[in-house]
Amino acid sequence: MTTVVNCPTCGKKVVWGPQAKFRPFCSERCKQIDMGAWAAEKYTIPAESPDDPSRDAPLDPTDR
Repeated sequence: MTTVVNCPTCGKKVVWGPQAKFRPFCSERCKQIDMGAWAAEKYTIPAESPDDPSRDAPLDPTDR
């Protein structure tokens, strides 16, 4: 069975396999456009600040 994905940049169909040199992108151009968007910080990965563990539970179990 052949897997076909859409290019994340332009949406063109790309066969997922060794013949697709730039997968998941359809071309070097689409790959570079995506890299440029990351470099320009157009994409972000959301992150939450870690909670302060000292407020969740006391370190000494006898303090409960």
